[in-house]
Amino acid sequence: MDIAGSTALVTGASSGIGRAVAIALAQAGAQVVGLGRDMSALRSLAETRGITVLQADLESVDDLQQFVETSLPDFPPIDILVNCAGSGRFAPLAEHSAEDVDRLLAVNVRAPIALTQAVLPRMRRRGRARVVNVASIAGRLGVPNETVYSASKGALAVFSRALDAELAGTGVGVTLVIPGVVRTAFFERRGAPYDRGWPRPLPPERVARAIVRAIARDQAEVVVPGWLRIPIWLQATLPSLYGRLERWFG
Repeated sequence: MDIAGSTALVTGASSGIGRAVAIALAQAGAQVVGLGRDMSALRSLAETRGITVLQADLESVDDLQQFVETSLPDFPPIDILVNCAGSGRFAPLAEHSAEDVDRLLAVNVRAPIALTQAVLPRMRRRGRARVVNVASIAGRLGVPNETVYSASKGALAVFSRALDAELAGTGVGVTLVIPGVVRTAFFERRGAPYDRGWPRPLPPERVARAIVRAIARDQAEVVVPGWLRIPIWLQATLPSLYGRLERWFG
């Protein structure tokens, strides 16, 4: 689709992939609305990039509902929705509280579904739009000590594929983005730093560029970096072998 002249709503725009995507879409000519929690970071985004910003905590049902019912109708119809906001938790499952589980599911699953429901009717009427959901390689492979996070991102991936099939022929497409390790504050917030020497974290700008290309080309799925398709294929095709390799290298 043509990004120039479109209106894009990007969640998680305060930092990381969301901020990089908001900037990349603005550079491509879109009118961007950035949604996030950190108002200071959002102000700098608005001041330096001319992006419209709004503070909202997608973990909160009330914040999400208020945005959908009060703020969203004031914006031009959304042509591109990019669900970048995400929440993580690194700990054994036994150490996940009920609040941890609720938070992960709220941000990673409930919010993208609710925002998609909110913008979809007008997208379908115009017949040319795209929903982009940023999942994670954890949602495809499953990561020890990130069981709930993996499950939430897996749910987002399945939601994306099902919705894309449901919308076939309407002119509205869905892109699933599966990034690997990205250099953001995510690891600090999840409760444990990234301490592996390999794979090396990618800059969020690389993921953002891949997302912009996917929107322009109407791609259904993007894996960043591309070599991650190998373990995805191996797990799907030879799960026993993948399990042995995972234990060996894990």
